[in-house]
Amino acid sequence: MAKILKGADVVSALGEKMSLEIESLKKRGITPTLATLRVGERADDISYEKSIIKRCESVGVAVKSIALPDDVTQEELLICIDGFNNDKKVHGVLMFRPLPKHICEDTVRNALCPEKDIDGITDTSLASVFTGSDKGFAPCTARACIEILDFYGIDCTGKKAVVIGRSLVVGKPVAIMLMGKNATVTVCHTRTVNIPAIARQADILIVAAGRAESITKEFMSSGQTIIDVGINWNEQKGKLVGDVLFNDAEPIVEAVTPVPGGVGTVTTSVLVSNVVKAASE
Repeated sequence: MAKILKGADVVSALGEKMSLEIESLKKRGITPTLATLRVGERADDISYEKSIIKRCESVGVAVKSIALPDDVTQEELLICIDGFNNDKKVHGVLMFRPLPKHICEDTVRNALCPEKDIDGITDTSLASVFTGSDKGFAPCTARACIEILDFYGIDCTGKKAVVIGRSLVVGKPVAIMLMGKNATVTVCHTRTVNIPAIARQADILIVAAGRAESITKEFMSSGQTIIDVGINWNEQKGKLVGDVLFNDAEPIVEAVTPVPGGVGTVTTSVLVSNVVKAASE
């Protein structure tokens, strides 16, 4: 039976470190503050926003939330971002995406000051991931995958790592971060031939396929560690499931993250810790 890599234990460790940093900041008269910027009333955005606010409040990080209507103009959105950029009391900004189709997402995300881009959405932040510099922040979900591996003592050096998915949110940045930890990395995507055969060769398998329970036993082998990034609602089961079919993975692999209770919970804590770090700089 696989070891279950629970996110709660990672969150607890991150929280202890954050508490010390927040206490130090408050002695200097600084309250770490996150601004959230949401356009529209998407249920998943609202749910994520609530979880972030709850996590912030639990550790003493302040939150300023702004919600704009779906028909907000790009100019109005840019004015809002500019306000955050110039507000010295705001240390980090989280902008929910995707944005409505009438707004150019590339223009808007790159209007955010990189120093306040705590979710790694700007080109400058992403460049820092690919160059290996300490400037800026990596996308939080990608960082959460690495935090889980580190916490559970899973050494990447010399290991074969396979990443399924090539998005800028997870796939590409986590592949670069794995290489930074001396893994040999293969990235699979929709045009990759025979993904199951490639995945079976992996010591570490990071799955961000975006398809519910699409990674079955054909992708797995004994001794693997699987990090399941997927969060999908299964209507038939009436619950959240990952991209990995957990019942297939548990009897085969060495270790696997659950959904829910895995990467998602750590992602929220990484986001909050980035706000604290931004306030410290």
